Amino acid sequence: MIRLPRRLWVLMFVPASLVGIGTLGYHLIEEKYTLFDALYLTVITLSTIGYGEVPHELTTMGRVFTIFLILGGVFGFAYSASEIIRSIVSGEIAGILGKQKMERELAKLHDHIIVCGYGRIGRLVCQEFSRLNKPFVVIDMNAEDLQDFQLPGGIPLVGDATSDDMLKRAGIDRAHSLVTVMSSDAENLFTTMSARLLNSKLTIVARVEVAESEQKLIRAGANRVVSPYVIGGTRVAHAVVKPTVVDFIELTMGPENIALQMEEATIDQGSPLVGVNLKDSRLRAEHQVVIVAIKKKAGHMQFNPASETVLDAGDILVAMGSRDHLSALSKLAGPRV
Repeated sequence: MIRLPRRLWVLMFVPASLVGIGTLGYHLIEEKYTLFDALYLTVITLSTIGYGEVPHELTTMGRVFTIFLILGGVFGFAYSASEIIRSIVSGEIAGILGKQKMERELAKLHDHIIVCGYGRIGRLVCQEFSRLNKPFVVIDMNAEDLQDFQLPGGIPLVGDATSDDMLKRAGIDRAHSLVTVMSSDAENLFTTMSARLLNSKLTIVARVEVAESEQKLIRAGANRVVSPYVIGGTRVAHAVVKPTVVDFIELTMGPENIALQMEEATIDQGSPLVGVNLKDSRLRAEHQVVIVAIKKKAGHMQFNPASETVLDAGDILVAMGSRDHLSALSKLAGPRV
């Protein structure tokens, strides 16, 4: 159901009321008038067209009623019509309908990602989520930054990401992850604390500017803390001393490369891979993917795992291969169909 402001409902109620009052009034005053005749006379009177085509001449009481209907109705009818047209032309109604559509889309989201902050880092994060077809909601205080937001799969919200009400509106109780990349460590810290209290199972990744704030964010509930400056500095240094390694990483992680990608896949409890070692799984021989590492459910990472390594439910496979083969691996790691 369309929920319009009360002002617009009143504006639409006024013309309908005038037509109803006029129709009923003419029908009661003029005995020879049917309801349709009374309706016709009311419409042509309120529209200022005139009433020369009515089947019967009005009585004196009918003419008096017409005077009051014109004086009290034409101006009200004209004002309501002009205000409704103004709301349509100005985009007010379109904005309301768009907002309601967005709220319906928010209500449907599940296992999505919430991005807090749409600055330089936030834009890059949202672009990557959009490229990976991951549904997400981005929250930012600056309405101008989100005005031309058009990334597929994303829903923009203007508001304070540190507010519990805004996080609830973004569906934090149904979200899979939250990324807070605002420019202030204090804002990221406060958002992390609020998000953790609202959803204890949420995966939270927080941006940090000052190294001293890293432990505070972890204690507040962040699963991972990322410093763009540390990553950027390390990347620059590696580009000088380890250029081939950097080229390989860019090759496997870049969106433009089709032949080779690196992804992760979590083994589900119902997957046929559970209880099978790497050699017998034949992931490399038949599915043409290379298992670079395995993060065991206990939390430790096994790099270049041995062929005798047994795969368990909850293990996360870090694999390398083509997009199609990696997609097949994700399905294989899922439950039996």
